Amino acid sequence: MNPPADLTLGTRRSQAAVLALLGGLLLVWQWPAGAGEPSTLERAPLEIVTEDERHRLEVELARSSAERQKGLMDRDHLAAEAGMLFLYTEPQPPQGGFWMYRTRIPLDIAFIDAEGRIAAKATMQPCPSQNPYDCPVTLAGVTYHAALEVNAGYFEAHDIGVGDCVIWPGSASECAHLRDP
Repeated sequence: MNPPADLTLGTRRSQAAVLALLGGLLLVWQWPAGAGEPSTLERAPLEIVTEDERHRLEVELARSSAERQKGLMDRDHLAAEAGMLFLYTEPQPPQGGFWMYRTRIPLDIAFIDAEGRIAAKATMQPCPSQNPYDCPVTLAGVTYHAALEVNAGYFEAHDIGVGDCVIWPGSASECAHLRDP
């Protein structure tokens, strides 16, 4: 027994709609995020305290694994006083690191220890390869609890180095006593 013609037509339309929706989702998933696309990450003020100065930034907080994996990929610009703070619930090993696959902006990175101090830093260059395995990894070389990415040259221009304190809302570090009242 065959189904009524209008039921068959309705089923075909439904199948076509589902296929069109799936195709559209696939395109959106593969479409690179543009520089003008607003970030949905939480933003927070952050201070880096050196012997002589306080440097204030507004950073995006990457807390989840997915947020940390995406990082600053597919962006063409990062404001001068901005950055991204990668937060972890567990200490990260010295052999942990960051790569620049699909990252278009040269970046400085600071690996932050449990006390809130910069334990190591490096400068990373964009990786133009379409193959992620061709992109070098910048290893921390130290155990870290957070990592801060800013525009390349920021740390040198502001004389920020290993041992300087990094403070952000909710940080429970030895540096917290340096927070502005």
